[in-house]
Amino acid sequence: MATAATLAGSSPAIAWGKKVSVDFKAEVLAICAELQVDPNHLMACMAFESGESFSPAIVNAAGSHAVGLIQFMPATALALGTTVEDLAQMSAVRQLEFVRRYFLPKRGMLKTLSDVYMTILFPVAVGKPEDTPLFRKDDAVHSQRYIQNRGLDLNSDGVVTKAEAALKVKQKLDKGLGPSFFG
Repeated sequence: MATAATLAGSSPAIAWGKKVSVDFKAEVLAICAELQVDPNHLMACMAFESGESFSPAIVNAAGSHAVGLIQFMPATALALGTTVEDLAQMSAVRQLEFVRRYFLPKRGMLKTLSDVYMTILFPVAVGKPEDTPLFRKDDAVHSQRYIQNRGLDLNSDGVVTKAEAALKVKQKLDKGLGPSFFG
């Protein structure tokens, strides 16, 4: 695990650690220890979902009304006891409590980057093989799902698989582990 690298006199270095506050990083490390999740994986997912901004107020560009570090949908926010409007007004550190609550039911189950990301994107795919189809262009019942996620269809075959969806997050992980952001 990349978190073995540490900075002298500080907490372990993590992906995107130089991009966030010391308090944010400490909270991510605490949450990940509790959830048994690699902090690099959670940071890569938040980097991807927030456009590398780690802003609690960032709104989904595709028009889904999702907001924040992991793009909370309005119904998800309500299930967590808040609203997307309230989430957008929180500090990034405060919003991490809702990230923790969201991930808590999957505690101990998220051993791979793709499973951490599936918890955000398509939770029923957690634990499934990497070639599992998530969204299909020809899905008559849920065609909107493919339309909203067609940018993840890397080979343009009309199907977004779990591996394809996670590839862009893997690219964020690799970037976040680079010298400009790892800290």
